[in-house]
Amino acid sequence: MAIGFSSLIGAMAGFFFLIVLGLYIYGALAFMTIAKKLKCDKPWLAWIPIANLFLIPILAKKYWAWGFILLVPIVNIVFFFIWMWNIYEQRNYPGWLSLVPLLGFIPFIGIFVSLANLIILGFVAWKDR
Repeated sequence: MAIGFSSLIGAMAGFFFLIVLGLYIYGALAFMTIAKKLKCDKPWLAWIPIANLFLIPILAKKYWAWGFILLVPIVNIVFFFIWMWNIYEQRNYPGWLSLVPLLGFIPFIGIFVSLANLIILGFVAWKDR
């Protein structure tokens, strides 16, 4: 009985790890593509954990050191949305699309909002307007 339960936990942990790894790769590819299309000289920053936070202000045409503000709770949310709005507009997409993740606070639609946000990020990265 204990072996079966621990196997189930291990399988679930492995599945969760694969999901997280897939999301990380997708996000890194998307931000690297956006960086290349916005003529950023360091698109590889999208692949480095923590350093990828500094890519967001760079893409928003801010000084890289502003990335430290993304390490400050609550304030980071405001700046993240402002900078993503700027990035979306630079790619000729409506800036308000950056606010879609805020809808995740509405009960029962959080998973759909997460999927919508991934789709929007993909469009911004790979579909030119």
